[in-house]
Amino acid sequence: MDPDPHPASPHQPLQAEIVGPQRAAFAARPSRPLRAVLTILLVAIVVPAVILALAVGGLLLANAFLLGGSRDLQSRVQEKYFSHNPSARQKIAILSVEGVIIEGEGFIRQQIERASKDDDVKAVVLRVDSPGGTITGSDFIHHHLRRLSDETNKPLVVSMGSLAASGGYYVSMAVGDTPGSIFAEPTTWTGSIGVIIPLFQASELMQKLGIEENSVVSHPLKDMGSFSKPLTEEERVIFQQLVDESFERFKKVVRSGRPELGKDADALDKLATGQVFTADQALEAGLIDEIGFIEKAIDRAIELAGLSPGEVRVVKYKPEPTLADVLLGGGMKSHALDLSAILDLGTPRAYYLWTRIPPLVRSSR
Repeated sequence: MDPDPHPASPHQPLQAEIVGPQRAAFAARPSRPLRAVLTILLVAIVVPAVILALAVGGLLLANAFLLGGSRDLQSRVQEKYFSHNPSARQKIAILSVEGVIIEGEGFIRQQIERASKDDDVKAVVLRVDSPGGTITGSDFIHHHLRRLSDETNKPLVVSMGSLAASGGYYVSMAVGDTPGSIFAEPTTWTGSIGVIIPLFQASELMQKLGIEENSVVSHPLKDMGSFSKPLTEEERVIFQQLVDESFERFKKVVRSGRPELGKDADALDKLATGQVFTADQALEAGLIDEIGFIEKAIDRAIELAGLSPGEVRVVKYKPEPTLADVLLGGGMKSHALDLSAILDLGTPRAYYLWTRIPPLVRSSR
C-alpha cells in the first residue's frame, strides 16, 4: 500500500471531508474577516441614519410646538418687497388665494390677520388664482375679507390671475360695492357661478368584482349618495334642494359685489349657469371692472387709499420658513396629497368649484 503523499502533521487535527450540499453551503459562507467588514459597514451606515432621523424628528416636533403653541397668526407670515418705494412706511399688501380652496383656515387666514393688524397697511390687493373649492372654505375666506375691509376701512381691490372661477369668483366679491375694484388679466378665465355635488355610481362594477355593501343604517337616507347603489328619486330631490339653497347664497354674494347685476335679476340668471368666461366676455357681462395686470390693481388700491405712488411700499406675504423647509432646502411643494381629502371622496359634498372631481390636494396658500 502506497504511503499517503500528504501525511497529516502531528500538530494539526484531522479535518472531516466535506461533500455534497454541505461543501456548497460552506463555500457560500463569508470568511470571518469579510463578516467583520460587513458588520462594520452596517453599523457605520445604519446607526448614524437612525440618530439623524431621531434628531430631525425631535427638531420638527419642537418646531411644530413653537409655531403652534407660542406664536400667533401674525408671526407666521413674513413680508416680501414687491414694488414701489422700498423705504416707505405706508404699505399696500398683496394677499394671495391660490389653488383649490379646501378650508379658510391656513395661510390665507394668516395673511388676512396680518394685514388687518398692521396699521401701516393702507389698502389690500387680493390676488386670486383658483378654480374654487368647498362652499364652507370659500364663504369663510369671503367673510373674513369683508370683515377686514369693514372693520379697518382698508380698501380692497381684486387682481385675477389665470383662473378665478366659482369659489375663486365668490371670494372676489368681498370688494363689495366699491367701483372699479375688480381687475382681470387678458387671459383670465372667470365666472362659473354655480354649485356641484359630485356623485359617482359604481354598483355594476362592484357586482362584477364580487363586492357587496352591507352597511347598517338608521334610515335609508343615511347613506344617500352612496356610490354602491343607484340614486333614488327621493335622494335626487334632496340633493337638488341642497344645491339650490347654496346656489341662492352664491347669487346673493354676487349681488353684493356686483351691484349692477343685483339690480337685474334676469341678467344675473343668464350668467349664473356655471359657465366660465374669458376676460373680454366677463367685462362685457359686468362680472369684472377692467382688464389689466396686477400693476393696475395696485394703482387703484393706492388711489382708493388716498396715497401717491412714491409714498407707498407694496409687499407680498410668504409663509414663515419651518425647520422642514430649512432641512429640505425649501423643496416641499405647496400642494400635497391629502389623506383627509381622499377619505372625503366618499362624502357627498357641495362645491363652488370648476371641476367634476373632488380635490385630492390641499393648498397651503
